[in-house]
Amino acid sequence: MSSHPNNENAEARPERSGLSRRKLFGAAGVTAAVVGAAGAGALAGRASAAQPPNHLDTAVPFRGRHQAGIVTEAQDRMHFATFDVTTKSRDDVIKMLADWTEMAERMTQGEEAFPNGSIGQNPYSPPSDTGEALGLPPSQLTLTIGFGPSFFVKDGVDRFGIADKKPAELVDLPKFPNEKIDPARSGGDIVVQACANDPQVAVHAIRNLARIGFGTVAVRYSQLGFGRTSSTTRDQTTPRNLFGFKDGTANMRSDETDRLNNSVWVADGDGPAWLTGGTYLVARRIRMLIEQWDRTTLLEQERVIGRQKGSGAPMGLDDEFEELNFDLTNDKDEPLIDPVAHVRLASSKNLGGIEILRRGYNFTDGSDGFGHLDAGLFFIAFVRNPVTQFVPMQNAISRNDAMNEYVRPTSSAVFACPPGIPEGDKSTFWGSTLFD
Repeated sequence: MSSHPNNENAEARPERSGLSRRKLFGAAGVTAAVVGAAGAGALAGRASAAQPPNHLDTAVPFRGRHQAGIVTEAQDRMHFATFDVTTKSRDDVIKMLADWTEMAERMTQGEEAFPNGSIGQNPYSPPSDTGEALGLPPSQLTLTIGFGPSFFVKDGVDRFGIADKKPAELVDLPKFPNEKIDPARSGGDIVVQACANDPQVAVHAIRNLARIGFGTVAVRYSQLGFGRTSSTTRDQTTPRNLFGFKDGTANMRSDETDRLNNSVWVADGDGPAWLTGGTYLVARRIRMLIEQWDRTTLLEQERVIGRQKGSGAPMGLDDEFEELNFDLTNDKDEPLIDPVAHVRLASSKNLGGIEILRRGYNFTDGSDGFGHLDAGLFFIAFVRNPVTQFVPMQNAISRNDAMNEYVRPTSSAVFACPPGIPEGDKSTFWGSTLFD
C-alpha cells in the first residue's frame, strides 16, 4: 500500500473481493446530478478497474501539516470546481467554510456528508446527503481548498475585512501568447479540488458542498478529469496524455522533501502568516487540437515533445528517467532534442532551476460545433510563488514551444491554498486563520 505524505497512517478499510459492475459502468449516469459540471466526457475514460482494490478501500487522512490532494498519491479521477461568493455577509462565509470542513472530513473517510443524511432523517424533508456515494468506499478521496484574488478584494472593495491578508503573489495571471481565455471558465473566489479513484465519489463530494453552499456561493465553472497526467509517488508509473506521450516524468515526488520545500510549500516569511505551510494552485484548461496532432508523423511528434513516444526516454537516450542531455547531436551535428522541443523549454535546466509540482488530468468534453473533439489537459500545478515560478515558465513556453501549434489554453486561474488543519483541533476550519 502506498504511503500518504499528508499523514503517514492512512486508515485502512476492509479488503473487498473486487469491483462491482456499478463501479465499472455506473459513472455514465452521474452527470445529471453534477452541479455545474462541464461535461460527461471525463466519466467515459478509464474505468476505476485500472486501480487495484485497495485504492478504493483506503481513506486518506484529512488532517495534517499540509492539505491532502497536493503531494498525496495522484488519484485517477478529478472534479474541479470554482465558486463565486454571492453574499456580503462575513458571518455566512465563515459558517459555510466551517460546515464545508466538517463535511469534507467526513466524506474523505467514506462517510455521508451528514450523519444518516441520505435516508435516515425526516422523510418529509429533502435528504441532507444526496446519496449517490452511499455504501461506496472512500476511494482515496481528497478535498483541497484555495482562495482566489477576488475573495479578498473585488472591484476595489474589501469584501470581508481580510484585504490586508491577501498575499502579494496572489494576482491574476497575465495574458500569455497563444491563448484564448474564456472569462466564464477562469478565476473564481474559491476553488475545491476533489480527487478520487471512483468518479462518483468525487462528483458526490463537490455536489454536496455546492448544495450546502447555496445562497452563499454559486458554482462558477467546473471540470471533470480522468487519467492523471503526472505521478506524485515513486510507486506510480508515468501516465500518458491524450497526445499519447508519457507525461510528468520529471515531476517532483512526495518523498523529495528538499525540492518540495524549495518549490511548493510557502515558508515562514514568504507572505502572510496564515499561508505558511500552504501553497498556490495554478489551473489552466489546455485544449489539444487532436485532429491536427493525429495527422502529424511520429518523427514530428517526437521532435515537438523531445521524447520518444514508446519508452518516454529523451531523444538519443534509452531510459525514460535518464537526465535530459541537450548536448547530444546527430550525424549532421543537429541537436537530438530540438531547440524548441517542449521538454527543453519546460526543463529546470532551461529555466534557471525553476520547478513546479504538476497534478493535471485529461479531459474530454464531447465535440465542438465543427465536429472536433473538445479534449485536452486540465493542467494543475502547485508552486511556492506563482509570480517567480509559473509566470516565467509559461512565458518561455508560450513564446517558443513547438507544441503551441497543437494546443490552445482556454482558461486560467490562481488560488492560495492554506496549510492543513492540525490533528485534534476542532476550532480550526478551512480558511479560519483568515478571519482571526
